[in-house]
Amino acid sequence: MQRLLHVIYPNQCLTCGEVTGSDAGLCPDCWRDTAFIAGLTCHLCGAPLPGEDDPETAPDLTCDDCLTIARPWSRGASALLYRGKGRRLVLALKGHDRADLAEAVAPWLARAAARVHEPGMLIAPVPLHWFRLFRRRYNQSALLARALARRLDAPLCPDLLIRARATPRQEGLGAAARFANMAEAIRPHPKRRHRMIGRKVLLVDDVMTSGATLAACAEACLSAGAADVRVVTLARTVKDT
Repeated sequence: MQRLLHVIYPNQCLTCGEVTGSDAGLCPDCWRDTAFIAGLTCHLCGAPLPGEDDPETAPDLTCDDCLTIARPWSRGASALLYRGKGRRLVLALKGHDRADLAEAVAPWLARAAARVHEPGMLIAPVPLHWFRLFRRRYNQSALLARALARRLDAPLCPDLLIRARATPRQEGLGAAARFANMAEAIRPHPKRRHRMIGRKVLLVDDVMTSGATLAACAEACLSAGAADVRVVTLARTVKDT
């Protein structure tokens, strides 16, 4: 039956739609144009760093952004760079009604999360304001968190945090404006905060740019009694060099 389904509905590339020979994969051209993050990375945000040391034995290294911007979380990781095909995937998941992509990219997200995840950690997504959720019909970060929790066989709390007020879009804002935009915007869900007391929390989002949204979420978790907060994102924005 599965073979028949593949004949009727052949596997397609996640970004260009070209028929591929593997489930939830990329065609060779799109694979080459997707910048997966590997090797040495910043231990706080997952941005790639220069060097050829073994990432398993290298000391904790920090990128320039994380040296200048305080991070309320202790470790972070990301699966790919927010450029080229990676950017196209994120935008499709976020705004082009491609909720199916969350399951397709879950193996990449799980590979990145292996750097920061520990057994027993509570997984939670970055929340959307209810009005934006109503318009979009789904929270892409919640879909990613659910797919990741299944991959890691980890506990999930999709509404651990709430966005208490609608915030203007972050696109086009500088780092300072992004942090000001998110001030007091995230709160623990009053009926869920007990789940994070004394516990490590892994926050999941689609993309990290300045880190303002993740910082607001991490601070909300810590204020509610979380023992530690770590973050993982599908994509990381980095400066062109």
